[in-house]
Amino acid sequence: MSAQTPGRLATFFATDDDWEREGSISLGDWILGATVLVGSLVTLELIRGVGTLDSSHAPIWVEWLTVISGAVLLVFRRRFPLTIAILAGVHMFVSGVWVPMVMGLLPMQVIYFVAFFAGAAWARRRRDMVIVMGMITLFMLAWVAWQFAVGAGFDEIRESTADSEGSSLIGPVTAYVLLTTVINLLYFFGAIVGGQVSWRGARQRAELAGQAETIAAQSAQLQRRAVIDERLRIARELHDVVAHHVSVVGVQAAAGRKLLERGRPDDIAGAAGALGNVEASAREGVTQMRSLLGTLRDPASDADPDGPEAPGEGVRRPEPRLADLPALLDEAREGGLRLDYEGVGPVDTLPVPLAHSVYRIIQEALANVRRHSTADRARVVLRVDPSAASPYAEVEITDNGRPRHATSGSGLGLLGVRERAAVRRAEVDIGPRAVQGFRVRVRFPLEAAVVAASGAAR
Repeated sequence: MSAQTPGRLATFFATDDDWEREGSISLGDWILGATVLVGSLVTLELIRGVGTLDSSHAPIWVEWLTVISGAVLLVFRRRFPLTIAILAGVHMFVSGVWVPMVMGLLPMQVIYFVAFFAGAAWARRRRDMVIVMGMITLFMLAWVAWQFAVGAGFDEIRESTADSEGSSLIGPVTAYVLLTTVINLLYFFGAIVGGQVSWRGARQRAELAGQAETIAAQSAQLQRRAVIDERLRIARELHDVVAHHVSVVGVQAAAGRKLLERGRPDDIAGAAGALGNVEASAREGVTQMRSLLGTLRDPASDADPDGPEAPGEGVRRPEPRLADLPALLDEAREGGLRLDYEGVGPVDTLPVPLAHSVYRIIQEALANVRRHSTADRARVVLRVDPSAASPYAEVEITDNGRPRHATSGSGLGLLGVRERAAVRRAEVDIGPRAVQGFRVRVRFPLEAAVVAASGAAR
């Protein structure tokens, strides 16, 4: 127990803490000093009026100087805490020797207590505070003991208690000494412990303020990051929408032009169908772009993408998901691409955000096939395996074509695929196949909730 005591005291007084409590001289310090000065002088003169100071042989100006100098200490107590504590100890000793009646006044005792309290509460370095305040306390206790042992303290106590019966257990002199010692211990240790508690409270408030600033900075950073992520998401969406529908428009327009060049009646009917597909695809592309632009104008409307549309906002639609995949595949088939689709596993259990990413990846891959490849056949496979060692959902798009000359794109489409995959920590495999054609494969890890939902669906 005794070996742990120094460690506990060091922890309580935070001797290894480098935090410094900043203190300055404020208007409030001057007001406090002036208030204490006036109260001390009034108390001094009232005590003089009742004759208590008759035994004091010091001049009045010395008594006033003692009170004034003590009150001045309070003004600088927070700016120079340990220096003021030392000066208060010296002031207490000197006034106790020369004008003990003035030193014993209640206002003066309050001045000393506040000075010692401030020394513990505002000291910049805690180790220095422990040393200085400990030395002041030991000196004052030694001074009290010296007064009893060497001075006339015992004689005065015997004279004042000569007619007192006292207690049968403790004599009057012993009781007086013990009582004086206890009062001084409570006085000095109360100031030091109270000041340390005040310092710890300020330390905690500073930590909370620092944490609040950190949280505010992180919150602002997260907000900026969220805005950037949302811009990237909308950029990907806009690219996918425009690329897909523009490629459809291009293919259908080219087919219609060739049919019109032939001039046969059947070809004219086919050209009309192709132009109808151009119109439908253009209308769908414009509708989806308006939906994205509506999101930009009113981000709060994304809170419930499946909710009812507000009046006058008929162009706003939910983001596409797996339920819209058949229409996307049919649109690619109408453009002349022979397209096969296969769903393996519980694909209907995919959450909406993941299903949306899968849809956009398929859309971008098929748009690239139409724009940059000579392929006439493609295959889309969506696999969901919640029972694997590492449950996953995988989408794979392959074709049988070769790169078409003079059709190199910006690369933003495949970049968008990689960004979607990175957001969900997915594996990406994009590139030419070993035999012929091109492949886009993305494998998403499934979360535990999705795996549980898949098991329940079975």
